[in-house]
Amino acid sequence: MTTDAALAADIDAICRLTGEFVLRSGQIATEYFDKYLFEAQPALLERVAAQMVDLLPADTELLGGLEMGGIPIATMVSAKTGLPALFVRKKAKEYGTMKLAEGPEVAGKRITLIEDVITTGGAVRNATVALREYGASVATVVCAIDRSPGGPEENPLADVDLELRSVLTKADLDAVHG
Repeated sequence: MTTDAALAADIDAICRLTGEFVLRSGQIATEYFDKYLFEAQPALLERVAAQMVDLLPADTELLGGLEMGGIPIATMVSAKTGLPALFVRKKAKEYGTMKLAEGPEVAGKRITLIEDVITTGGAVRNATVALREYGASVATVVCAIDRSPGGPEENPLADVDLELRSVLTKADLDAVHG
C-alpha cells in the first residue's frame, strides 16, 4: 500500500505540537506528538480507519482495540467492516466481570489488534500475551502510526511473533514536516 501523503500531512499538522513538554522519561522536549488529536477529529479518524480496513488479515474475526487510543479506531473500523470490536484493557478489571477484554468471548477467535501509535510495542506485546493466555489467536496488529525507532524494517513485536502493519510511519510524518 502506498503512503497517503495528504493524510500524513493532515495528521502531522494537527498532532505535532511545539512548546515545552515533560516526556514520560522526565526529559524536556520542545516538540510533542499528541496522537489523541487526530482521533478526536471524526473526518481524520474515518480516513485512518478506511486505510486500516485494507490492512486487516482476511481471517480476522474480532478487532481488538487497545486501551485507550486503539478503542476509537477499532470502533470506526468495526463500523466499516461489520466485524465485532473488542476493547482490551491494560490489565483485567479487579471487580465485576474481572475481564481483560470487554466484548465477545476471545477463546478460539482470530483477533487483529488495533492501536493508534506504536513506538516500543510494550502495550501491544502485553495484550498479545494476555489474549493468547485466554485462548485467542493473535498474529497481527494494525496501527495508525508506526513510530518505532527501527522503522518498518525492524518489527519491535517480532519477539512475540506478531506482524505489524501500519497506515503511516514516523518517516512519512517526518517527510511532510521537513
